[in-house]
Order: sequence, then structure tokens, then C-alpha cells
Amino acid sequence: MTEHEELLILRALAAKQALELEASKKIIQERDEKIRRQNIQIDNMIQALLHARKKLFGPSTEVTQMDGQLSLFESVQELAEQLNLSKEKITVKPYTRTPRQPGVRQEMLAGFPQEVEEYVLPVDEKCSVCGGEMKVVGKRVVRTEVEFRPAKLILKQIVQQIAKCTECGEEDSPNEKCHFQKAAVPVPPLAHSISTPSLIAQIMYQKFAMGLPLARQEKDWFRLGLVLSRSNMANWIIRCSQEWLEPVYWRIHEKLLECGLLHMDETRIQCNKEEGKLPSSESFMWLMRSAVSEDIQGAFFYYSRSRSGENARKLLDGFKGYLITDAYAGYDKVPDIKRALCWAHCRRYFVESIPLDTKGKEIPGSKGAEGREYIDLLFKVEDEIRDLPYEEKKQKRQDASQPILDAFWAWIEKTSAMHTTNEKLTQALGYCQNQRKYLETFLEDGRIPLSNNYCEANIKPFATARRAWLFADTPRGAFANGVLYTLVESARANELDTYEYLKYLLTEMPNNHHLENPDVIDQLLPWAKELPEQCRLKRSRKKCLKQ
Repeated sequence: MTEHEELLILRALAAKQALELEASKKIIQERDEKIRRQNIQIDNMIQALLHARKKLFGPSTEVTQMDGQLSLFESVQELAEQLNLSKEKITVKPYTRTPRQPGVRQEMLAGFPQEVEEYVLPVDEKCSVCGGEMKVVGKRVVRTEVEFRPAKLILKQIVQQIAKCTECGEEDSPNEKCHFQKAAVPVPPLAHSISTPSLIAQIMYQKFAMGLPLARQEKDWFRLGLVLSRSNMANWIIRCSQEWLEPVYWRIHEKLLECGLLHMDETRIQCNKEEGKLPSSESFMWLMRSAVSEDIQGAFFYYSRSRSGENARKLLDGFKGYLITDAYAGYDKVPDIKRALCWAHCRRYFVESIPLDTKGKEIPGSKGAEGREYIDLLFKVEDEIRDLPYEEKKQKRQDASQPILDAFWAWIEKTSAMHTTNEKLTQALGYCQNQRKYLETFLEDGRIPLSNNYCEANIKPFATARRAWLFADTPRGAFANGVLYTLVESARANELDTYEYLKYLLTEMPNNHHLENPDVIDQLLPWAKELPEQCRLKRSRKKCLKQ
């Protein structure tokens, strides 16, 4: 082999080794990139786990307290300076307990029937010191107690008096036949049943106001001596809902559609026997709530088998005001409304993007914390202008909230241009950019709240109780859930005694001839002035509940 041939072989071998080396470098680079992506994914999963743990075991409040007061009447330049200062440090103010108001306990106890339990000295009691005779010189109150006496069931028989006419059937009477006349008897909620308005109302109250499932109530009724199965109770609830409560339920819906501002939200519910669906599949309960600025305060729950926007369109048919919701796109199917989005939802995206250490504490200096601080300033403004008239509140928002929003959108644009591996931060920034139009709607009207928390407070009892009763067995039962939660939450919104209100409805509806005269239903609505005093919470109770 010549030197030239050896040189060619060496060059070919070198070229082959170079190609192999290049291929190895490419494989290493691909592996490094894969490892980098996996590390990013692992970091995001760890952060998601830490946030889930914090949400489960950490404080539930979403409020971030800040030092200093935000002046709403300064110039835009001074407001911007305060905005910059507020981003430097956030400290939590120490908690100070509000002292109990004097006289609250006495006012609360004044409404209860009183009994005196007196302990007297024996007649032959002698002085324990010298053995002399004793003479009663007075009494003293040792303590005041509240005694609990368990509920009891009473068997009540309804007896109807019958009278016979003394003239009918006689020879000289125009009526040849005898005539018997019966005393008027109220119509019961359920015919041929041992149920009464008070018994059914108690079952409804325990489940829908107190979150006690029918399975647990079954045991409690058995303790009182009444064998009442859960299926029987469910049947009572469904039948009473369909026959007597639905007219009030739909009338509440009609009145809510006349409002200028509504909140709306939806949450899942499992219905086992929904046709065409697996028992484990999700259905939905929709909630419509009048805003705090409205004259009527009511909540309307509606069951549907899906989360389709057609349900929102159907529920809001005829409504032409402002609708405060989350960013669910299904509400876009509703015509003739103005949407306003919830800033609390927006804030949660940024909170979830803040990196946490292994102890669940926030790592300072993150972009998520900066975004949260901007939104905190908006809520700070709302807190200071809370008691102003709506027109003045609108003007103050233009003076104070608008500069904060301008700075916030500039920050969003700048931060979005930066590279980040934080998936939650990317999601938060994208949410703000996509929903900017609806997030700014609150500037148009002083009545529009900054968040949808008013609605979420009403849907929370349903979501909490769902953990106990787990599911509805049939669509009829799920729909009855919506009817009862509507009445219970509307009663609470109007400071009614929920049990007494349900009992009143079950007593009045079978006997008020509402089919011939539908106007009487307006007198039974939770905000109606015609409701009897027994349906209203006592003032002493309301004052104590605020402590």
C-alpha cells in the first residue's frame, strides 16, 4: 500500500470519527435539553405540590395586608410613588381582638323563657359555728345557665267536626235530603302521610342549611323513636319541592332577572341515574346571585346535566345588565349583557405562581408576588371607597384605580416579554392579557364589585355539604337540591329564620290557592314585607352572630 493510499484511508477514518463525534454531541445536546425540560417540569410539579399542601393545610384567607394608607385624593404622580413604595415590602399587621360589646349576652338571653331553680336551707338547719337557730335574710343569684332540652315528637290527630242541619230532610223543608256540614281542615303538604310542615321543614333544614345527610338524620330520628328511612325523607323533599316550592323558586328567578347586576358561578354535582351518563360523570349546579347594590337579595340554584353555555343563555334569557363571573367562555353565549370579571380569580393565578420553599413559605422577589401586589392595591382602593355613593365611587375609581391599572398593564407587557420556566406565571400573564377588556369593566359603574366573592360565599355551603351527602341519586333529586338551596340561601340573605320560613311555605302553599291567584306568591318571597314576624331572625340573635 502506497503512502497516498494510507493517507486517503486515514482521512476517511478521521472524517468518519468526526461524523460520529458530531452525532454524539447532538445526542448529548438532545439529552441535556430533555433533562433541562424534565427539571423544569419537576420544579413546576414540586411547586404545584407545595401550593396544594399550602391550600390544604395553610391559612384560607386570601387577604394580603399592607403597611401605610393609600390616599385617594392625591395626584396621579404621588399615587404612582406610593405604588412603587408598596412593591418594596409587605408586612402583616398584628391581630387585635375586638372586645365583646357590653350587654350582648343579656340581650341574647332576654328572649328565652326563664325558670328558677332555688336551693333552700333545711327547716332544722343550725348554725355551723355555734349551733344557734337560723333565720332567712335573703337570696342571691349564683349563676345563669342555658339548659338544653332535646326535641320531642308529638303524635297529633286531626279531628273534623261534622254538623247536621236540623231542617233539611224534614217534611216542610225545601231540601228533601239531609245535609251534613264539615269543619274546614287545612290541606297537608302530603296526603295520606304522617308528615307535617314542621317535620318536613326540619328534615329540609338539617340537610340544606346544616349539611346533615339523610343517612345521618335517619339515625337521629330513630333515636327519637321514629322509624323514618332516608328514601322516605328523600321522597318527601322531592314531592314537596315539585308540588309546593317550585312556584316560589321560579318567581325568585323572574325577580332576579329584573336586577341590574347579577353574580353567577357554577360547581359540579354527581347524579347517579342521569340518562345517557355514567354514575361517576359530572353534572353541574349553577348559581345566580343578586349583587349587594340591588334592592332584592336572593340566590337561585339550577341543576343541569352539563356545563354548556346554553344553560347560562337559558337562565339569563331577558337579563340585560352587568354579569359578574369568572372567565368561563360559556357566558359569552348570553346576549345583551356586559361581562365583568373577578379580580380575586386573577389574583389567585399570581398567588399560585409564587415559588415556595420546602416549608411552604413564599420565596421573596418573585414576579408572581409583584403581580399580586398590584391587585392588592386595587382591593385597597375598594376598601377605602366602600361606603361612598355609587356615582362618587365611580369617580374615585377613575382617579385612583385607573393609574394602578395603567401601571399593572405596563408591568404585564414587560413581564410577558421575559423568558420564564414558571408555567403558572405564564398562565397568569396570559389570563390577564386575554381578559383585559372584562377585567376593566368595573370602572364603568360604581355598583360593580371588584370580585365574584359575593357569589362564591353563597355556593360554598353547597360545596361543603356535598362532601357529606356526596351525590344526588336521580335528576329529580338533583333539581330538588337546587330548589331547596335557593330557598335556604335566599332566606339567609334576607336574615330569615330558615326553619320557620320553610315551615311557613309548607303550611301556606297547600292552602293559598296560588294556581287561581299567582300574585299571592309574591307575598311569600324571602324579601317580602308580608312575611310574619316568626320567619325573621330576632334582633338579639343577629347581633350575637356578628360577634
